[in-house]
Amino acid sequence: MYIPVWLNDILNLFFPNVCQACGEPLNQQEKVICISCQLNLPETGFHLHEDNPVSKVFWGRVDLNAATSFLFFNKGGNVQKLIHSLKYKNKKEVGEFLGDLLGRSLINSPYFENIDVVVPVPLHPKKYQTRGFNQSEIIASGIANAMNITNDFSNLVRLVNTDSQTRKSRLSRWENVKSAFGIRDPEKFSGKHILLVDDVLTTGATIEACASKILDLKNTKVSVATLAYAQG
Repeated sequence: MYIPVWLNDILNLFFPNVCQACGEPLNQQEKVICISCQLNLPETGFHLHEDNPVSKVFWGRVDLNAATSFLFFNKGGNVQKLIHSLKYKNKKEVGEFLGDLLGRSLINSPYFENIDVVVPVPLHPKKYQTRGFNQSEIIASGIANAMNITNDFSNLVRLVNTDSQTRKSRLSRWENVKSAFGIRDPEKFSGKHILLVDDVLTTGATIEACASKILDLKNTKVSVATLAYAQG
């Protein structure tokens, strides 16, 4: 819907439309983040390299087709601010916007061809009810729209409401989630190439548990894409 410039200016007096990264006002052509912040997003470029740091996280753990993260996650940086806005300030447009950028980058990668369906890492229903949404679903929706492929938000499910992964070691994280996921209808994923999506990659334990469950099915392939990569 077209909004006249004068009306947009009045609305911004009462409901300022600001960049979710730097907090500066957005102009009428900008969405979610300003052009300056978008141009300075710390993109990894991992999607263009088969043996990148994200894919190496899973070597010897789970047999992925490909794996990447779109942005570097640095404590206190703009990427952390954006993900915080998405998860804790209900700014779903941040996830949609960044998911779209991630999806557009994957289109140009030879390692993410022939994806059949985009699947987010699920939340347990209790946590979903508390938060009101799953941030990985929002990101996955943006990716699917950009790549013009379908998504599935219901077939991969979290069976156990696990403890928070924050501050857990890699082994503890794996023990926490290894039996936490299930698949409602195996036939929906059988023979498919699944793009598994999450917000931030740290140890990879949650993604490993999800991917292992999917790969137990007949003739499946799994690739992984996360919005951000937390080094170390």
